[in-house]
Amino acid sequence: MFLLHRRLPLLARTTLLCSFMEPALTASSSFGGSSRLAALAQQLRMYKPPPSSSFENDDEETQADQESAGKVVSQVGFQESMTPVPKDPERFKPKRAAVLICIFEGDEGDLRVILTKRSSRLSTHSGEVSLPGGKAEEGDKDDGMTATREAEEEIGLDPSLVDVVTSLEPFLSKHLLRVIPVIGILKDKNTFNPKPNPAEVEAVFDAPLEMFLKDENRRSEEREWMGEKYLIHYFDYRTGDKDYTIWGLTAGILIRAASVTYKRPPAFIEQCPKFKYPKMVEKHTCMP
Repeated sequence: MFLLHRRLPLLARTTLLCSFMEPALTASSSFGGSSRLAALAQQLRMYKPPPSSSFENDDEETQADQESAGKVVSQVGFQESMTPVPKDPERFKPKRAAVLICIFEGDEGDLRVILTKRSSRLSTHSGEVSLPGGKAEEGDKDDGMTATREAEEEIGLDPSLVDVVTSLEPFLSKHLLRVIPVIGILKDKNTFNPKPNPAEVEAVFDAPLEMFLKDENRRSEEREWMGEKYLIHYFDYRTGDKDYTIWGLTAGILIRAASVTYKRPPAFIEQCPKFKYPKMVEKHTCMP
């Protein structure tokens, strides 16, 4: 390569150099000139979630128990592979949903995520902090489309402004909804002007993603169900004159998203549950 460089005329050398730089320049320009977002997008596209294996067993007795009853997760929001569910399709058919973890670069160069406060008039989870998203519809071609469509309906986020880069492992919600976290990168934060749908969203705000790996502003509550103890994590966050608490499923998803993004585990113990799933699931079954 060195000899080739010496023999090439100046114009040829310049052309060769530009050809190596062009992919990086193109990627950076597509993210508002941010080389960090371009590198993050490339990193996350390489991520592959662990398989959602419903039966990982240590011994024959555990296997027999799981095959007869399975496991389930509470509203704390843990990965599906950690909380296997029955493989009998007639017994358990969780509905599918997707949420959008929309990451952008803040003014100080930190990575931030868009969050919403649900309307107090909603029948479920009213007034709680959540990620934009909702149940899949028949016309959705994939989870990315579900998440971005719902984000547009809830907060006016144009899907063309978001580059969907990967999806995380499915989570199970309190009401046994199968939630797919979709990570998208906001190409240019200046092009997004939040327009919350008042019927669904009371407020739109953002928080530092790395916060969900730190022990600061975090508290937890130990609960017990069916003989198994587990932790629910709460993150207290203040922006402007508003105070928010991010907890439960949303906190669980953001802990995982931050771990994948920053390539490190949280600075606290998650204490994931290992609940056995009830043999019979009623229509309104939910965890405490």
